[in-house]
Amino acid sequence: MKITPYELTPFAMNCYVLEDGGEAVVVDPGEASPELLRDLAALSVKMVINTHCHCDHAGGNAGVMAATGAPLACHAADIPLLEAIEQQGRMFGVHFPPSPPPDVLLEAGQTVTFGGQRLEIRHAPGHSPGHVVLVGDGFVLAGDVLFAGSIGRTDLPGGSYAQLIHSIKTELMTLPDETVVHSGHGPDTTIGVERRTNPFLVNP
Repeated sequence: MKITPYELTPFAMNCYVLEDGGEAVVVDPGEASPELLRDLAALSVKMVINTHCHCDHAGGNAGVMAATGAPLACHAADIPLLEAIEQQGRMFGVHFPPSPPPDVLLEAGQTVTFGGQRLEIRHAPGHSPGHVVLVGDGFVLAGDVLFAGSIGRTDLPGGSYAQLIHSIKTELMTLPDETVVHSGHGPDTTIGVERRTNPFLVNP
């Protein structure tokens, strides 16, 4: 399987395309950039997934869905954010087109399959009410829950610091140390490195 990151939007967020056997899923298309759409044209995109529905992670939903015909999946608790993408963008002076509604509502314990791969859905609120993380074979797509040396912000509507720390401990720190963490911003890390060195976890 191949995981390709794309740094998108003025917020420098990471969109990921996961590909196996010509089938793919697109996780967090912050914008429908020409490079992203060009690369997706050669793939059969099975699903567009939002780990959460902040504008920088979902602002490209409409463009990617139109180009690929793929359905959209997110957690029900983030639908209010999804419906307010344009308004969110205006708060930061950035234009994002509205998103279509989700075709699939993700819940903890569900799996998403493509090619020969399977992703487990885990609900990890705190950064947003409906934030999910996607656990694969030896890796996790953590969205804005956990970063290299940091954690997601909790000062946006629906955020909760206590809830975020609980989510990290129960949904991410239960993974093996060697699990690679693909975050929504910044470089990759591992569960083990964050367990040992992340200041928010070492000295909560």
